Amino acid sequence: MFGMTEQSAASQPAVGAAIRATREARGLSLRALAARLDVSPATLSAVERDLTPITVQRLEHVAAVLDVDTSELLTSSTTAVGPGRSPGPTRPGRPLPQRRQGTPSWRVFDSVETDPILQAATRLFVVHGFHATTVRDIAAAAGMSVAGVYHHYPSKERILVALLDFTMSEIAWRIEAARAEGRDAAHSFALMVESLALFHAVQGDLAFLGASEMRGLGRPERARVTALRDAVQHALDRQALAVIDANKESRLTPDEVRVATRAIATMCTSLPSWFKADGPKDAREVASRYARYALAILLTP
Repeated sequence: MFGMTEQSAASQPAVGAAIRATREARGLSLRALAARLDVSPATLSAVERDLTPITVQRLEHVAAVLDVDTSELLTSSTTAVGPGRSPGPTRPGRPLPQRRQGTPSWRVFDSVETDPILQAATRLFVVHGFHATTVRDIAAAAGMSVAGVYHHYPSKERILVALLDFTMSEIAWRIEAARAEGRDAAHSFALMVESLALFHAVQGDLAFLGASEMRGLGRPERARVTALRDAVQHALDRQALAVIDANKESRLTPDEVRVATRAIATMCTSLPSWFKADGPKDAREVASRYARYALAILLTP
């Protein structure tokens, strides 16, 4: 898909950073966008780092998938596009997080939204399930025509894929941001667990879909989303092993650590089954308690 031709965009300012910024603004992982473009994640990564030239024709394809005009990517290539700043005019149809100016906090959720189609689909999938919900149901709930929904998402499965991609992207950047705030290995691990628990408490509907509706995906997409979910678990595993390495009194083996981190992750992912946003318990306090519980599990002799 990508390569040098006579109509190469290489003569234009580098567009890789603009593609990456637009992708991230829409809450898409590199792997998710690569799948939609039918290229490997390694190829797309090289494009985003301006290591691989991209033709004008291919750039138009990228712009269409990202739902922006090609000119916006070329214009943005000379202007930094950071969190909270729009890369240009957009149309509904992609999960587009709206975040505050500056670096977003992993504890902040009130300024993150998905488009109307995804919002309607989330509500219906949670109540009725993916298979029992029709595109007509989604269109009615979103206040759109069925044709309007299909204009943005070619199938009901693509709506679910967009929701799951958005969910995994949100979880991934939040736990990494939490890890980076830690003052040592144990503190970083606790913050990662707090972040995971907080997401499942605040974004319970999205988290519920990730746990219950993956059976609605075809085999290729299911494998890809599963890999994204596994990557989160492996990040917890690595940080937990760092905690054990720093704690000379611990006798846990690597296998025992992995059992512990799976118990901790399950503790977090089960939050939507009981936590209510309008209930008596505060989400941040519950997440903070879960972080303490996680350290206790990991460091118990």
